[in-house]
Amino acid sequence: MSPRPRRSPSLAATLAAALTVALAPVHTASAQAVPTAELKAAPERAGFVLTGALQALRQSTVAAQTGGNVLELTVKAGDRVRAGQLLARIDERSAAAGLAAADAGVAQAEAMLANARAQAERTRELKRQGFVSQAALDAAETQLRAAQAGQDQARAGRSQAALARSFAAVTAPFDAVVLATHVEAGDLAAPGRALVTLYAPGRLRAVAQVPSTRSALARAATAVEVQLPDGRWVTPLTRTELPAADPVAQTVEWRLDLPPEAVAAYAPGQSVQVRFAGAASAAAGAVVRPVLPAAAVLQRGELSAVYVVQDGRFVLRPVRLGAVQGDAGVEVLAGLKAGERYATDAVKAGLAGAQPAN
Repeated sequence: MSPRPRRSPSLAATLAAALTVALAPVHTASAQAVPTAELKAAPERAGFVLTGALQALRQSTVAAQTGGNVLELTVKAGDRVRAGQLLARIDERSAAAGLAAADAGVAQAEAMLANARAQAERTRELKRQGFVSQAALDAAETQLRAAQAGQDQARAGRSQAALARSFAAVTAPFDAVVLATHVEAGDLAAPGRALVTLYAPGRLRAVAQVPSTRSALARAATAVEVQLPDGRWVTPLTRTELPAADPVAQTVEWRLDLPPEAVAAYAPGQSVQVRFAGAASAAAGAVVRPVLPAAAVLQRGELSAVYVVQDGRFVLRPVRLGAVQGDAGVEVLAGLKAGERYATDAVKAGLAGAQPAN
């Protein structure tokens, strides 16, 4: 009789075996009681935590308004500047030539105006004496008005040329910190090309991209807090939800203005945590999932597991985790249901001889 072919283990059994090996306890100790807790969904209130970033309330990119080579860049990233301080200088020879041409045009227009004014005065005198007709006087008056308009046009052209020349000296629009420079000396500047990016220090906001599926929950939140890089939680002065969603990411941007005294030491771009909490889940239409304390989760690489109480002992069970809920813990998407008991300290529960505390 031929031997029976051996059955290959199921995928679930293989994964369970791999998880058991990966998360096997490495410590030994005498039997000890480990505290346990019951997993609760807490449907009364819902909330979530997102990662955001600090952004300057007032930030601008100073661009060139005239063309020419950049002769000098007087600042670098991190410098503090005052309003009106020179940031960069652009070659002004072309603008200077235009201004000289405008000056000559003004002088020509003024000479023509003086001649037309004298001609009109003579014609008026001759008309009073009866030597010229009314038509001649009308023509002289018309020439005078045309000369006056020519002078106004020449002066406007000179003002425009002077303004174009002033664009060669690029200055700071307000007291600021240089965030970045976009050109070096010798680069060719053109109208609209970015030169320097500035921001006003001490006035920052937190910006978070809220998924569209959680927009209702965010609006219904009674408490919104921002965790700064040093771990402090602060309450925003104002919160603004932009009226449009990103068509690709399907997120809505929220802007949370922060107290100046709380963010004086920080710069734009630093990461923060934004917590929306206190929203009634039924009113917000949100799906509330069980939340597990971070200490109860045993993490080894990509594998997450929890010690569950089963038949008076701890059984290691793989779980799938969701969004982090700040100090409350992390959402449980699969592997553990509300009502089950688990070890509150996964490290102690993994010691040899550990038993659930009654």
